[in-house]
Amino acid sequence: MKLFSTLLIAFTLGTASSLAQTVISSYKPGVTSEGAVYYLPKTAIRVTMQVEKSTYTPGEFCKYSEKFLRMKDVPASASTKYRILSVKQEPFAVADTSKCYAVKFDAKTSACNVRLSDKGILLAINTDAKQQSKSISAPVQQIRPLKKSPKSYLNEEILSAGSTAKMAELTAQEIYEIRESKSMLAKGQADFMPKDGEQLKLMLEELNTQNEALTSMFIGTTENDTTTHTFTYVVDKPTKRDVLFRFSPDYGVVDSDDLSGTPYYINIEDLKTVDEPAPVDPKKAAKPQQSGIYVNIPGKLRSTIFDAKNQIVSNEFPAAQFGNVELLSGALFNKKYTTRLLLNTLTGAVEKLEAEQPKK
Repeated sequence: MKLFSTLLIAFTLGTASSLAQTVISSYKPGVTSEGAVYYLPKTAIRVTMQVEKSTYTPGEFCKYSEKFLRMKDVPASASTKYRILSVKQEPFAVADTSKCYAVKFDAKTSACNVRLSDKGILLAINTDAKQQSKSISAPVQQIRPLKKSPKSYLNEEILSAGSTAKMAELTAQEIYEIRESKSMLAKGQADFMPKDGEQLKLMLEELNTQNEALTSMFIGTTENDTTTHTFTYVVDKPTKRDVLFRFSPDYGVVDSDDLSGTPYYINIEDLKTVDEPAPVDPKKAAKPQQSGIYVNIPGKLRSTIFDAKNQIVSNEFPAAQFGNVELLSGALFNKKYTTRLLLNTLTGAVEKLEAEQPKK
């Protein structure tokens, strides 16, 4: 945010010509103005996507899975797969460089306290301004509990076996014994039954842990990680089937021109909620520009993300670029009034306008 009051007082003192009120003119590169230069905003879209990465590691005994555990088609090689968990979109404001204006002041104006965003977007005059919120946060790293190695559950007989095949056979026998013990406990027929339900629960949990660990030596393990990807789409006009990103089950998010990924598209529709401005009379256009402050009258857009088969997400957002611009009279900012103007940070529309006569 930038506060221009000190700068504008200096401009006022150095001004040779005297202006009765605030004057607005289109800013052109290379033209300096004695005051503030501001932009009005337009809507851009931030797309946030959660992607799950699944990494499969084959088990040490994978080729014996069918022989000893009757499990068919167990993969023998490592692999990584990706899938999209969620997609959401939200609007945020960027500077519309086609709506750039210069504000000039003199001693007779009250509009000397101009507040701009970091990007030069007009936020307020003579009042405190609100910056648009930044909702993006760093992804939270998931901390997995440490797991014991499956080999820590192998008994001495298995570890001393002379071949991998023999180790696999003995491990399979251990798995069947664990499953039998679970079944006997559940039926209440075990030789050493626990004294209470809590003890029974702990025993079953430990047997489940052992079973899963030893079975993983045959069927392998899969680790899942979640990553966040963010895309920014600046809306300039209605769009159909614009490639937003590409996604591959084997590689995850890839470049938009990488044909290994399936394209995901974005549609932008102008919902035409604001009437188009009346044609400008050439005679009026030739006259000097009126004084005042320009603000947006926003329209509305619909943003839809989809692939070749399904719609993923669709939302409607306010959009200043699909609306009009309105001039607030410069008379509001002369010394007869103390005018406070607050604009919507997303749309540049008037959020609050107060004009008070100064106390005598």
